[in-house]
Order: sequence, then structure tokens, then C-alpha cells
Amino acid sequence: MVKRINLALQGGGAHGAFTWGVLDRLLEEPEIEIAGISGTSTGALNGAALKAGLVDGGRDGAKANLAWLWGQVGALNDMRLTNWMAAFSPAPGMISKALEYSLPFSLADATTRLMSPYSYGPLYQNPLDRIVRNFRFDEICAEAGPELHICATNVRTGKIRVFTGGAITPDAILASACLPTLFQAVEMPGEDGERMEAYWDGGYTGNPALFPLFAPGLPRDIVVVNINPLERDQVPVTSQQILNRINEISFNSSLLRELRAIHFVHRLIAEGRIPEEAMKNVLMHMIADDELMTDLSVATKLVPSPTVLAGLKQAGRRAAGRFLEAHYEDIGTRPSIDLEEMFG
Repeated sequence: MVKRINLALQGGGAHGAFTWGVLDRLLEEPEIEIAGISGTSTGALNGAALKAGLVDGGRDGAKANLAWLWGQVGALNDMRLTNWMAAFSPAPGMISKALEYSLPFSLADATTRLMSPYSYGPLYQNPLDRIVRNFRFDEICAEAGPELHICATNVRTGKIRVFTGGAITPDAILASACLPTLFQAVEMPGEDGERMEAYWDGGYTGNPALFPLFAPGLPRDIVVVNINPLERDQVPVTSQQILNRINEISFNSSLLRELRAIHFVHRLIAEGRIPEEAMKNVLMHMIADDELMTDLSVATKLVPSPTVLAGLKQAGRRAAGRFLEAHYEDIGTRPSIDLEEMFG
């Protein structure tokens, strides 16, 4: 029996390699059909690579296209801070701590707080531009394959914008991944097609947006691939820890708001206050590895070390395997996230 699911892919810089591993493992399940995808930032890159690969070459094509994408991302690493550690400290958490407290990273981090990305003038370049413009947009925008939605934040209004179908362009994907301390805002025509608008990373308003996946033609099941830990047991005390936790909270807030709204709808339906057919009663699932992600930091989000990317991919494959083993039978039947425990 085919189990149809939607994927909600979070953004989180180079930590999106964890999502690569999750997708790589899910593609090996012939009974799972991916019907819809909503992605933000690196989730948008993963979603676009996944769809283009599926349309052009099926599951094997999708696996190959994702591998190509992350090979390109790994090649962006010009700091070379972690290469010498690869043979001695393969654990991503160890590399993260070494990076976070290294002098080059500290200087680069301080520079982003003192200098605007507009200060570089003609020397400015978005390193993702070359990768994104090599995507196969005929397949990304095709009607075949899963529905794809990507999210960006309108700088002027502070509202989310969701790009779908032919509206998904290289600029739309670059906008979805545009961290404003690192990259200049991406400018393109607004939704009215007349006024030019500037866009920043979609993580501020939808990381990822779930509501596009509520469409009637899509299945009830939404699998969130979470790469920003929802909880940390310890209170951050160093400046790096505080900034890292602020980053995590900021990029989880929109997801938590949507999950709370879904929980509210579940309660209304359960209490008989609205008929079940009045609103979509979605079934929420999540694939995550909070133990690993709490051991990492913003440093490994910003410096795509090939060693860390490989470790994250394998961690994603293991997390997807654990999810399938524990919750495969839940798909199409019941949620595997306890929203009552989370918000009750």
C-alpha cells in the first residue's frame, strides 16, 4: 500500500545536510510517495534538488541530484579550518566547538556584526548564486512530481511570501536562503507584479510554512524534518551560546505557531465544536536528532565543512531509519507528534 506524505523542510545553513540524509533514506522506501514539499532556506535548496531529480530520473535521479547539491555546497568551504581535524575528530560536535572558538571564525563573525553586506560594493558576491543558477528549473517548475513551495520574507512588510510553480526562480530560492547579515537582500517583483520588493531568509516567517500543505489534493500526513533543536536543557551563558540559542528560537518560532494552530484545530474537532470536514485534520510527524543538533552551533551552519556534511548526512539517514521503524504504520492513520503534550 502506497503511503503518501508531505515534507516540511527546515532551513539551517549547512545543517541542511542532515535533511539530505533523511531524504536519501526516504527515497529508498518504494511504498512512500512524496506528494508535496514546503522548504525554506536550505530546505528550499533540498526541496528543489529533490523535485528536479524525481521528475528527471525518479528516485535514483533524486538521490544523485541531492548528492550533487551538497558536493557543491561542500566546495564552498574556503576557510579550510576543519580539514586537518577530519582524521582525528570525526564527530561533528567536536568540529563545531573547535570552529566556534577559532580566531578566524570569531573575526569573521565580528565582521558581520560591524559591516553590512552592502559595504563590499562591486566586490560583493553571494556564493550560493553559482549553485542555484545551475539548478534545472524546467523540472523544478514542472506540473509533474510533488508540489513544491518555498518561502521568503518580504523585508518591507515582514510578511511571508510562498513561491510555487513557475514563480520558483533562481532569485526566489536565493531569497529564501538570504541571511541579512551575510547577503544583500534579493530584489524581485512583488506579488502584484508591479512594485519591486526586497526579500530575506524565509526562516523568519515560515521555517517551513505548513499551510501550503493543507491543500485538499494533498495527503493529511506532514513530516517535518527539524534541524533547529526545539529545546536545550542548559541555560546559555557564553556570548556564543546566547547568540546560538537566539538563532534557534528565532528560526523555530514560526513552526511552533503553526503547530499550535494545528493543535487548536484538533481540539475543536475532538470536542465536536466544528465538523471534521470543515478544516483539514492533518497528521503531524517529525524527524529530528536533537541530541546531535544541540551539540552543534551556528558555526557549523555557516562553514560547510565536508567532514561535518558527511556526518550530518549519515545522522539524517539514521534518524529517518528510526522514524520508519517506529512510525511507518502511523502514516495515514495517526500523528506521531503529541501536540497535546507539547502545547496542552
